[in-house]
Amino acid sequence: MRRSDWLQPAVLTGTLAPFAILAVRAATGGLGVNPVETALHRLGLLALVLLVASLLCTPLKLVTGAKWPLKLRKTLGLAAFFSALAHLLVYVALDQGFAWRTLAKDVSSRPFIAVGLAAVVVMTPLALTSTKRALQRLGPKRWQALHRLAYLAGVLAVVHYVMRVKADVREPVIYAVILGASFAVRLLLGKKARGPSSPA
Repeated sequence: MRRSDWLQPAVLTGTLAPFAILAVRAATGGLGVNPVETALHRLGLLALVLLVASLLCTPLKLVTGAKWPLKLRKTLGLAAFFSALAHLLVYVALDQGFAWRTLAKDVSSRPFIAVGLAAVVVMTPLALTSTKRALQRLGPKRWQALHRLAYLAGVLAVVHYVMRVKADVREPVIYAVILGASFAVRLLLGKKARGPSSPA
């Protein structure tokens, strides 16, 4: 057994743990006076953390030369999607009670909700094409082009967070800086790795 073999189950366990904790707290009345708002915040933040972590895998590989970060990228990306989907479902089902007209009005009148919804929409085809079969069906070039949308999802998620908190943007700015640094590393080191004559 290789030393890196424990990482995948460890990361999977780590991504599932917050859901279990949230479920236990919800069942025992531990989410405070506004449990729906608390659940929305926790799930949204978890989705952002996992999405940024998945986007850091390639830059980490470029910086260190290690291959193990790429083995975790899919797990982190799928966990980010399911967290974002859970965040959306709590909003639709528990916060709005499936009131579709109210939901439509809310999305149109509150830009940060529209941006968050856009992030989930962008992440959906990435999750649906995360299998080896999808890679074979699309081909490596088209698959890779499609999965570059993960960076757009990251930007949308950060913008959603910034717009939501409005005044104190210190925490979302941290994620924005991390995301920007990962973009820079990927562009600079990725270009060097490809070489001047290689296609982008």
